Amino acid sequence: MINVMNSTDIATYLIQNPDFFEEHAELLSAVKLTSPVMGRTISLQERQMEVVREKYRALELRLSELMRIAEENHDISKKFQTWTRALLLARNDVDLPFVLTQGLQDIFQLPHATLRLWNVAPEFSHTWFAAPASEDAILFAKGLTTPFCGPNQDFEAASWIEASAPVQSIAMLPLRLSPTSSAFGLLVLGSPDPARYTKNMATDFLVNIADTSSAALTCLIDI
Repeated sequence: MINVMNSTDIATYLIQNPDFFEEHAELLSAVKLTSPVMGRTISLQERQMEVVREKYRALELRLSELMRIAEENHDISKKFQTWTRALLLARNDVDLPFVLTQGLQDIFQLPHATLRLWNVAPEFSHTWFAAPASEDAILFAKGLTTPFCGPNQDFEAASWIEASAPVQSIAMLPLRLSPTSSAFGLLVLGSPDPARYTKNMATDFLVNIADTSSAALTCLIDI
């Protein structure tokens, strides 16, 4: 009886015998394949070169994407350093909230940024950032374990933003001394663009913003 090899048997044989085409080099030009790129029949050798070129193009695209991401991360790091430096240069504690929120808008090109703090020290009780927040807003902030991003669903925090155009999307960052401590304030970023802050966006960078803001603003809190 004659055993008929199927395509899997042939593939297995070629894998187990890598020297096959070295021993039968004439087959490289004799075997004909249909090229999905060129749309015509080509030799095995030419098809192999096509595969190599396709892999090379894919690697080039991946490298280009990695370089783009690296440039974006570098740009964000520079902006974050500039913003942090501005916080350190603030001469008076009472100026910190303005320097912080205005810096976010100017340095990161954010449309709107504001905040509210509760339990502030008595000497800061008259300030704009100590304006009353409802119990519901405070409970909402205390319940956030990570920044909230998404459409503005008539959140009270959105009304803290003075804007000519309606706030369509919003990011709310709880301010706290440590991950386990209660929130002492809420940093609010708003935009008229509905797609600026979405529920699916990454929040790692916003967490860093919240952590740095919390550290800077603790001097205003009556602990």
